[in-house]
Amino acid sequence: MGAATYPEYPILLVDDEQHFLFSAETALNTNGINNIRTLNDSRETLSVLNREEFSLIVLDINMPHISGIDLLPQIVEIYPNIPVVIITAVNDVESAVACIKAGAFNYILKPVDNTRLVTTVRAGLDLRDIRDENKRLKDYLLKDKLVNPEIFSEIITKSNSMRAVFKYIEAIAKSPLPVLVTGETGVGKELIAKAIHKASKRAGELVSLNVAGVDDNLFSDTLFGHKKGAYTGAEQDRKGLIEQAEKGTLFLDEIGDLSIESQVKLLRLIQDSKYYPLGSDIAKMADVRIVCATNQDIETMKESNTFRKDLYYRLQTHHIHIPPLRERKNDIPFLINHFLDKASKQLNKKKPTPPKELYTLLSSYHFPGNIRELEGIIFDAVSVHASGVMSLEPIKEKIFSKPRGKESISTNDAAEEKIFFSEHLPTLEEAEDTLINEALKRADGNQTIAAELLGISRRALNNRLARKTKL
Repeated sequence: MGAATYPEYPILLVDDEQHFLFSAETALNTNGINNIRTLNDSRETLSVLNREEFSLIVLDINMPHISGIDLLPQIVEIYPNIPVVIITAVNDVESAVACIKAGAFNYILKPVDNTRLVTTVRAGLDLRDIRDENKRLKDYLLKDKLVNPEIFSEIITKSNSMRAVFKYIEAIAKSPLPVLVTGETGVGKELIAKAIHKASKRAGELVSLNVAGVDDNLFSDTLFGHKKGAYTGAEQDRKGLIEQAEKGTLFLDEIGDLSIESQVKLLRLIQDSKYYPLGSDIAKMADVRIVCATNQDIETMKESNTFRKDLYYRLQTHHIHIPPLRERKNDIPFLINHFLDKASKQLNKKKPTPPKELYTLLSSYHFPGNIRELEGIIFDAVSVHASGVMSLEPIKEKIFSKPRGKESISTNDAAEEKIFFSEHLPTLEEAEDTLINEALKRADGNQTIAAELLGISRRALNNRLARKTKL
């Protein structure tokens, strides 16, 4: 497999000294920056820039014909988004400082230190990415339509909050920087990762790994691969997931469970874009977009030092938080119909007719397991359905049943978790009225469902409502 091309648009090296161009190109190539054009005649610079798009320009100050000092103002004016790195002699630092004031990104002194050159070029490329991203985000804020709505066809939603997520994904699609996806269990983080990959239009595949329970050795072997003989049992070379995902996307789920040792290795991969297969002392370059997901409060983990701060700040450059289902209840009817269709096809059954109370019943539920839980509830109901209108009983059993193993929790403990009192303590009558009104509101006026929510019979609720009416 050939080396990946990086960056997307080439870097232009402009210098009249041919040996510097060769040395700089070699140093950059060795560090994975291999999309490079060289130019030893400064008079051709503007015409070359007019014909082709570039990510960054490395420009020598002292050249015959047209100096870098004369070229810089024209480049900055015509191509303001391209960072320019100035190359200058040690005795001409004042000119370099003047170039910085005129719009250059940075300067490097001759003789050029290769490490300094690579570091400065990488920083300039990061700046270009940020500038491009800011433009995309501005466009995203100003427009309302999705460019490629078909990318999100697997995600069933009519929610404005999810539409905002889709627009943000399109805005950051071309960025090579990592993406952190957060949200509760079952909200659809893997579907979001798939959408990010599709929107990026990267040529490679989406490769996924759930890192929960993966120790550091297995993490390294799985991601980086190994050479034959790297350890006992390594009988042949094996590609890691990074190589399998070349020019594509690597999705790491449950990133909050990653060990500190593995976090360090992931950080180095993101920073350097290279890695070492186990048993090898030759680095491989990584051309992958990294997407990480977690249902944990990773910000709190960062403060408690269970998640590295430097890795956290790298990952959350692009941060997508998926709202839980209880915050987008308008999606519930659409999801119910989708899962009824899906369950019927997979179970080879005729699609059942849902009772009208089904939507109200499930809209009143808080769904701790989110969309995945809703899918399980519908599949279970369809699996036991015989014919006619679908029964609500299997669904009620699931959402109103007391979880096994929870019987030992005291009533006081449960109440303290769920009920919050103001300074004024309500009377029993006031509390009862409030509970009944809230249950009826959540049940959309359906007394049967309201009674279920309150844990009483329909007759008991009717008696209480009748008593209130007489008063």
